[in-house]
Amino acid sequence: MDTSPLRNRLLLVLTAVLFSTGGVAIKAASLSGWQIASFRSAVAAAALLLFLPEARRGWAWRMVPVSAAYAATLIAFVLANRLTTAANAIFLQSTAPLYVLLLGPWLLREKVHRSDAVYIVAIAGGLALFFVGREPAVRTAPSPAEGNLLALVSGVFYAGTLLGLRWLGRGGQMRGSPLATVALGNILAFLAALPMAAAASASRPAPGLADAAVILYLGVAQIGLSYVCLTRAIRHVTAFEATAILLIEPALNPIWVWLVHGEKPGVWALSGGALILSATLLNTWKQTARASS
Repeated sequence: MDTSPLRNRLLLVLTAVLFSTGGVAIKAASLSGWQIASFRSAVAAAALLLFLPEARRGWAWRMVPVSAAYAATLIAFVLANRLTTAANAIFLQSTAPLYVLLLGPWLLREKVHRSDAVYIVAIAGGLALFFVGREPAVRTAPSPAEGNLLALVSGVFYAGTLLGLRWLGRGGQMRGSPLATVALGNILAFLAALPMAAAASASRPAPGLADAAVILYLGVAQIGLSYVCLTRAIRHVTAFEATAILLIEPALNPIWVWLVHGEKPGVWALSGGALILSATLLNTWKQTARASS
């Protein structure tokens, strides 16, 4: 296996760039949010199972609640992107580490250190900035308030996914493959969103070639290929470096949407997002230093 540091860093950069295109692609489709969520996950599940042998191994019943949390993350994120700005959707989902820190002692008996209090305050402050003032509705973000709440829900469920993956791997033995968990999560997202997608299909024009291309891109490249790159590189890069590189995703996400759709996030949202990402990077560095000391 190629463990070249440059190669693995580039694979992580490609992972982050692919992840970052989710917002712009979701907003490009003329389908409903439920249709996008269902069809994207159907294609993604097929791509993961086809391209990654690891996704076909290590299935266990203990994966189901974790996969369900991931499925809820996927659906809520798509719906949020259809209602609020891409910046708000990705930045609010990026508050997930805060919930991991708060819920970890309760669910996994993980300790919270005094220094974590600064991180909690910083994330809470960044979160509050999203709700200062009132953003106007625009074509690509017709209901910002509702979309912001769904983005928050997405962050909570993403935290549940991260905690669940830790739970599956407790004791040094993974009781359920992470990639199988992701594949099952996409299957569950497809099935959960399918009834609403079918109802929307009955009242909307049939999807065109452009919509089909968007769904294929989201499933095959934005999820499938990104996980191929991620799994090939993540084990050969330090936790801090991987976190720093993957923060390219929330940084680029609003830029793609601005370039393609002309969507401009508010000043308060950008300030809150910058505070959340900076605090996450600093906290990851501190945790890495703590673990190595």
